[in-house]
Amino acid sequence: MKLISEVTESVKYIVEAKEDGGKNYFLSGIFLQTEKYNRNQRLYPMPVMEREVARYQKEYIDTKRAFGELGHPDTPSINLDRVSHMIVDLHREGTDFVGKAKVMDTPYGKIVKNFMDEGASLGVSSRGLGSLVPTKEGRNIVQDDYHLATAADIVADPSAHDAWVQAVYENKEWIWDNGIIREAEIASMKKELLKASKKDLEAVQLRLFEKFLRKL
Repeated sequence: MKLISEVTESVKYIVEAKEDGGKNYFLSGIFLQTEKYNRNQRLYPMPVMEREVARYQKEYIDTKRAFGELGHPDTPSINLDRVSHMIVDLHREGTDFVGKAKVMDTPYGKIVKNFMDEGASLGVSSRGLGSLVPTKEGRNIVQDDYHLATAADIVADPSAHDAWVQAVYENKEWIWDNGIIREAEIASMKKELLKASKKDLEAVQLRLFEKFLRKL
């Protein structure tokens, strides 16, 4: 399974005054798109995304656990120390899913608030795991195994995102391991080490370490 990320730049800022004189900061806009090829030449079928949004709503938004990060995480997991916002709404409008995210008062959330106060250009980036099937035209269709990890991370350099994703995200394979998402190659190495006999263990460790170094 590939880690798939898509960026949307058309988000707007909402700043609401609080009774105590403070402010609530929100980002709102299209978070997810379906039934058309995006700029990464990928198409998300509506039934696949509709199912995943419903699951995400029930498991995360309704339970106030729909967190997102600032930046470009290269794993499907949420890093709590990097959380900047919480997604509070995600609903369908035509073939799009429009969302709203509240910026939190975390260290990374404060950075986002500063960006907004200074008028910086921000975008949102979804993260998910899934398989892709290429078309004859060289495009890709996201398959039914797609799993939405987060509907929106906040990115401060959306225009540079595509090349970064191609170079870092999509050269990794991920697997499910009893409900835990693991990088497939690392999991394979662990499996090989566990199978190695005491006699061969040192040689296997050396070979795998050299293999790892070649990939750096």
